[in-house]
Amino acid sequence: MAQVTTQAELSRQVAKRRTFAIISHPDAGKTTLTEKVLLYSGAVELAGAVRSRKNQRHATSDWMAIERERGISITSSVLQFEYGNCSFNLLDTPGHQDFSEDTYRTLMAVDSAVMVLDAAKGIEPQTLKLFEVCRMRRIPILTFINKLDHPSRHPLELLDEIEKLLHIEAIAMNWPIGDGPEFQGVYDIERARVLLFERTLHGQFRAPVSVSNIDDPELARLLGDAPYARLREEVELLTVAGKAFDRERFLRGEATPVYFGSALNNFGVEPFLDALVELSPPPGPRQAGDRVVRPDDPDFSGFVFKIQANMNPKHRDSVAFLRVCSGMFTKDMTVDHPRLGRKVRLSRPYQLFANERTTLDEAYPGDVIGLSNPGIFAIGDTVYTGKPVQFPPMPTFDPELFAALRNTDTSKYKQFHKGIDQLVQEGAIQRFFGEDGAQLHPILGAVGQLQFDVVKTRLELEYGVEVIVDPLPYTIARRVIADEATWRSMRWPNGTMLVRDRKGDRVALFQTAWQAERCAENNPDARFMRLGQEIEA
Repeated sequence: MAQVTTQAELSRQVAKRRTFAIISHPDAGKTTLTEKVLLYSGAVELAGAVRSRKNQRHATSDWMAIERERGISITSSVLQFEYGNCSFNLLDTPGHQDFSEDTYRTLMAVDSAVMVLDAAKGIEPQTLKLFEVCRMRRIPILTFINKLDHPSRHPLELLDEIEKLLHIEAIAMNWPIGDGPEFQGVYDIERARVLLFERTLHGQFRAPVSVSNIDDPELARLLGDAPYARLREEVELLTVAGKAFDRERFLRGEATPVYFGSALNNFGVEPFLDALVELSPPPGPRQAGDRVVRPDDPDFSGFVFKIQANMNPKHRDSVAFLRVCSGMFTKDMTVDHPRLGRKVRLSRPYQLFANERTTLDEAYPGDVIGLSNPGIFAIGDTVYTGKPVQFPPMPTFDPELFAALRNTDTSKYKQFHKGIDQLVQEGAIQRFFGEDGAQLHPILGAVGQLQFDVVKTRLELEYGVEVIVDPLPYTIARRVIADEATWRSMRWPNGTMLVRDRKGDRVALFQTAWQAERCAENNPDARFMRLGQEIEA
């Protein structure tokens, strides 16, 4: 009887979970929307914002010093809150393409995503890249078209662009009333009502909302004759030509419900949060090799998708972010760790809210928990109880920029190498060693220049080490698979640098793609492989 009760409680808890990421191109308003979702859910009482303003609060999700200094998201953060009888795990992701690898890994851990678009710009390059990841994993997407308080493109034009560029059906769930200074609210299509909003001080408080029927004579006075007439005309058009929302197509990733608003001014945020409760799916089954792991399976399983050090200066430790996939997690439970080939005890679990953490006793599928990591967890690790499970590997990118990192103070040798080791473990950077093991300065590989900037800043702020980043002329890295005889006889283009990666595999760094191709042609007995790990569809 106890087992039946436990299974029933597990199913109930799974049904409550909503785990989603927010994705966008930089400056579309992703972090601002995140902050306003927290405001309306009651998780924070006063919303921080991204715009620079003296004495303004910083965004909750941007907790790193460099994030607050530059006003951009650099690392994914987890924010857990309750709203509408649901338990949310919100994963805020970096928007800048230099940190795409972190974002891609985060998307492996969610059940749905929110795509934020700038109403004046529509689909932008980074949005398109992230959408393709969601499409490959068939992640349902809700769309929030933001910044209607600025001059915007026509809503029909934006919907048409979503359908043409993303090849997904776009269903308007509400309709903006004006744009720019004339933006006054939204029309809720499903409930046939008008929601009028009032501005609050810098958008930091919940905005008062007035609800009105479109046939209310008072509405024309509130909106003005011209805006009211335009709204009536557009609503009639939507009634005749609008598409009906199909939940099954949404869950298959074939359609996206579209909401309009202004996160900065709190216009449309609460209806959108209500839509997340109603539409976003609870945790579903996950493929693990030949097995399908279901969230209500009694055995526990989960995977690590992120490592983060120094989240709290008081602790200065490393935390592994683990997505619970099945069963019930309990504090002090013992799990199998297949990469290490042994069992480990999960004795210090945390509930996460940006860089804040509190000890938790239990967690359920969909939850993202923090585990104290004394070096036993790595990105991509699977842990489980019962029948063996192995979830797919995390995606990794090929580095395109390379640099030598020089420590300016040899007395801080220990801190220097500890900091680099930690950043490599986080996946923030890739490190290479000299072929003979006698490299004077570490060779780092990155996807973009900002990664080097982050490494430099974090080594200074978190480890007290000043460094100099010396750019190297390489743009291509290839792992070289060859027996010893072949290796000794290989011919290399001028300027090629031979190194080893953190696993000890041989890697060749080339200055151009042409050099890499010619080298492969001239050495047919060797295999040249990319360093990156593709996303599994």
